[in-house]
Amino acid sequence: MAAIAALFSISSLSFSSSSRKATFYCSCCAKPPHTRKHVFNKNRTHEVERVSQRRGKEDGHAVKSVKNKDKSLLYDYDLEEQQVPDSIDIASSFLNAVVKVYCTHTAPDYSLPWQKQRQYASTGSAFMIGDGKLLTNAHCVEHSSQVKVKKRGDDTKYVAKVLAIGIECDIALISVENEKFWKGAEPLSFGRLPSLQDSVTVVGYPLGGDTISVTKGIVSRIEVTSYAHGASDLLGIQIDAAINSGNSGGPAFNEQGECIGVAFQVYRGDDAENIGYVIPTTVVSHFLNDYERNGKYTGFPSLGVLLQKMENPALSECLKVPDHEGILVRKVEPTSSAYDVLKKGDVIVSFDGVGVGNEGTVPFRSSERIGFRYLISQKYCGDVAEVGIIRAGSHMKVKTVLSAREYLVPYHIDESPSYLIVAGLVFTPLSEAFIEEEGEESLGLKLLAKARYSLARFRGEQIVILSQVLAHDVNIGYEDMGNEQVVKFNGTAIKNIHHLADLVDACKEKYFIFEFEDNYLVVVDKEKAAEASPRILKDNGIPTGRSADLFAPYEDLSGDNRLLNLDIGDTPVSNSEIDSEGLLWA
Repeated sequence: MAAIAALFSISSLSFSSSSRKATFYCSCCAKPPHTRKHVFNKNRTHEVERVSQRRGKEDGHAVKSVKNKDKSLLYDYDLEEQQVPDSIDIASSFLNAVVKVYCTHTAPDYSLPWQKQRQYASTGSAFMIGDGKLLTNAHCVEHSSQVKVKKRGDDTKYVAKVLAIGIECDIALISVENEKFWKGAEPLSFGRLPSLQDSVTVVGYPLGGDTISVTKGIVSRIEVTSYAHGASDLLGIQIDAAINSGNSGGPAFNEQGECIGVAFQVYRGDDAENIGYVIPTTVVSHFLNDYERNGKYTGFPSLGVLLQKMENPALSECLKVPDHEGILVRKVEPTSSAYDVLKKGDVIVSFDGVGVGNEGTVPFRSSERIGFRYLISQKYCGDVAEVGIIRAGSHMKVKTVLSAREYLVPYHIDESPSYLIVAGLVFTPLSEAFIEEEGEESLGLKLLAKARYSLARFRGEQIVILSQVLAHDVNIGYEDMGNEQVVKFNGTAIKNIHHLADLVDACKEKYFIFEFEDNYLVVVDKEKAAEASPRILKDNGIPTGRSADLFAPYEDLSGDNRLLNLDIGDTPVSNSEIDSEGLLWA
């Protein structure tokens, strides 16, 4: 993320007249920033705007889609030598493949997790990729209760179904079953990753009218980019073509009429103008192949290490590493497979046989270099990677299974948040969405620092907080509590919200004893709690005392319990791309 304390505004989707605002900023802008993923750099005062829609919140490989016998889509990275036709204008058939998206969103209410927020509507863009499917941005259809699409020159809106959403890569796959929609349709084909200064045309349905809009520019940069919606670092194409509200999910074409990516965010600042970003076909094909392989989106993998660049010769000499080679392992996440094979102090010098430089970059195309994270993003969850390291001066190679990163405080929640109500005490897992809704100032510095900088010690770990107290005689004296972490129940350390529910259900003691940070105790009589709970729920219009997921049997995912004693939060860390501070999560 290259030290981006970014201001992510939702500028690629337009809103219906019922929306409160036309443009919104993610928490990195108008609201307190999500600094878990960003490190503020005082020398960079800019904002990256999502071509997004949430109201009230603020390679050198060609890729081509073809149909196989089963009518599924295949995406091939290795079409390097494909023939390129002469330059042509964007034909009418290409424009007809671009559709307008109408979405009604019903987002979860994180403060009152048993209900939803008020519905709101937005519009964006999408395009046909064949086999009854369309591609758009994840933020265009996130938390959707209804999605409709309309073709160019048509006055009929067709109901669409969301098949898969990739939050990290900000891509969503949707389908339309009505055969009338596909009559005469010509799906787009994907082209290779463009070169610098190549012409690019962005097509979509931005604000300012109901008809299609076409803007032109050139490719100005290709590098690992901060994705505003997913708070992730993936390959991105920077262009100077105008991308405005409503362009989200629209295709970007090269001069041959091939789709080279998906418009998704823009950069705004006093020191720059007309900077937009496109999700390249390499990222798009990864998403589509993932969906074809697994029948769902499983995510981009992570190695799970915190790294430091090694530009200083003395540092390399001390660690017995050849000059200009390798990056230093500072920390390994306990939830990653690399925890068993990599150690603090190792120097990574290669990844799957590709040499890693001392700035954390690897060769890219003929004469370029790109961030080390790019190599990992080309792999899939479950793939095995070979990592070359130097440990105490000795060269060795280790293998590790790559998996999606486990977040202690997730940035996004796909479904409604979990909650548990005991004697009017409302418990819920801490998430970035909850922090955004409640405000950072409501958490206190200690809990906020833990949310931003601590790492999960085991899979399934959550920070469980008491979000509020529903006043009743049974909880008298505790009414003013809120947004505080509960760490133990009757002396047992709490692993997650489901573990807490299981402990409460299995309790045979006279009292429920909740222990919070700094040894603050909340004690409730068990029998009185059972008597009071139905009345509390009825008085507050709450249908049930826990979310649906907590009715299922509890499954302990923590594995090795020795990890429970690890204190991961002592040393603040950040999820920044390599920059002037020399930090990188990979």
